[in-house]
Amino acid sequence: MSPSPMASLHLLLLLSLFTSPPSSSHASPITTIVVLVMENRSFDHMIGWMKGSNPQLNGVDGSESNPVNTTDHSSPLVYFQNHSHYVDPDPGHSFQAIRAQVFGTPTATTGPGTPPGLPPLMNGFAQQAVAEGGTNLSEAVMNGFPPSAVPVYRALVEEFAVCDRWFASVPASTQPNRLYVHSGTSHGATGNDKWLLVQGYPQDTIFDHLHDAGMSFGIYYQNIPATLFYKNLRKLKYWKKFHFYSTLKKHAQAGELPNYVVVEQRYVDSKLAPANDDHPSHDVGEGQRLVKEVYETLRASPQWNQTLLVITYDEHGGFFDHVHTPIKGVPSPDQVVGPEPFLFEFNRLGVRVPTFLISPWIEKGTVLHGPNGSPFPTSEFEHSSIPAQ
Repeated sequence: MSPSPMASLHLLLLLSLFTSPPSSSHASPITTIVVLVMENRSFDHMIGWMKGSNPQLNGVDGSESNPVNTTDHSSPLVYFQNHSHYVDPDPGHSFQAIRAQVFGTPTATTGPGTPPGLPPLMNGFAQQAVAEGGTNLSEAVMNGFPPSAVPVYRALVEEFAVCDRWFASVPASTQPNRLYVHSGTSHGATGNDKWLLVQGYPQDTIFDHLHDAGMSFGIYYQNIPATLFYKNLRKLKYWKKFHFYSTLKKHAQAGELPNYVVVEQRYVDSKLAPANDDHPSHDVGEGQRLVKEVYETLRASPQWNQTLLVITYDEHGGFFDHVHTPIKGVPSPDQVVGPEPFLFEFNRLGVRVPTFLISPWIEKGTVLHGPNGSPFPTSEFEHSSIPAQ
């Protein structure tokens, strides 16, 4: 596994930057890392309005806007609001749609992965939404949740750490970014190619390295273990690593959680329970309940003092964010080029997403703004910060 050089720090090193470790040792107290990746929401959309809870946050104040037409200076503006609720239809978040949102260009079907000479003004969200779904969709993407609508996140912002400069690894949809989370690469994927997902992606993963190092991992899933899109995880030696989600509480109560824990939510509605992954049009209330349940399960475990919970989002889902996505100094993790027609070279990141770090060792109300030039001047927090070694 060769995580991208953009991956700023291994999580345990990252944790040591803003925690209070035991005075008897400089070593990190963390022996269990739990990762929960939610779906398709931007930072501003979910927690941008929480500056009242923590003024250090790089959030919004209502002055942010997008024109309906980026080439017409007389075009009406759509201002970012704070009364988001149920979102349907799902906003655009394909490679082409994100290119239009970030650079303010018309949605193109051909052309380079990064428009030459264009800065990422983040001014094309309303325009792209109007082209895809009309005025109602533009209002949806230019809207965020008030803190009262996502009370679990408000509590996390106040009590633990939030990264307000963590980006999706790829300016693309769900699966390319989820592949990055545990392997540091999408192996060239810039979209959800069903056939390639069925075949399985061949790269090494953090799971392989943990296994080879004699460390443990476990995947706790609800209806679809998306981690099986890694071909290596289909090996017979790993089948006992997969557990139903209900087992998480049992293992936590018994102090038997492995070193690396992946929690997979319900990605689709079932007759027994609704989806709780936050993907539109799913109810974010269900996602809040899941996050609260995972936190409380870990908090009640005898392993709590050795645990770090990481909550992030795979990508922004087409929702507005005002922070410019990095487009310079972004190296490819493996030199694999994306498919035609874009032949993307993985030389820019995706849009900013919410990310929380939760542990008893974290100082209350911490905001992590970025890696501050470590280990490279252009390093940023993004999904390969999780498997970085």
